[in-house]
Amino acid sequence: MLHFCEWLEKNPWILALDSNVVISLVFEICHYSGFFLLVGTSVVLDLRLMGIAARREPVPQLARQLRPWMWTGLVMVLISGFFMFAADAVDFYGADTFRVKLLVVLVAVLLGVFVHSRAAASSDQPAVSIGAKVIALVSLVLWIGSILISVEVPAISGVG
Repeated sequence: MLHFCEWLEKNPWILALDSNVVISLVFEICHYSGFFLLVGTSVVLDLRLMGIAARREPVPQLARQLRPWMWTGLVMVLISGFFMFAADAVDFYGADTFRVKLLVVLVAVLLGVFVHSRAAASSDQPAVSIGAKVIALVSLVLWIGSILISVEVPAISGVG
């Protein structure tokens, strides 16, 4: 994997993109905006499942409304994140905090996709099971954790 990271850092396309300040800023803006979409849609649905927000909105309808925004955010995060990673791939590869961040974000994304798909397929019953509420709480905690670790990657490892 280290060899791939070294190759990625020296790739002419990556070097050209990284050396352009405007393109680098566009990637950062896309990354943060995509993360806001991804986390925001997941948090709104989690809070609805827990009975804290949007109580009048049926769960399946809310999940279906938020689904395109969640997927848009995920695509934006993946594409922009890859290019941001590629510019300093060796440094990111060696940073333990970055690996923890990727793990927490991956688990949060998988759980978020699971919650969205289950919520969209659920019935229009106003009552939400205790299991769904617990999963929503775990999803919410993972998203908060992913934000906190994402902020700390540059502070702790000096990368980013």
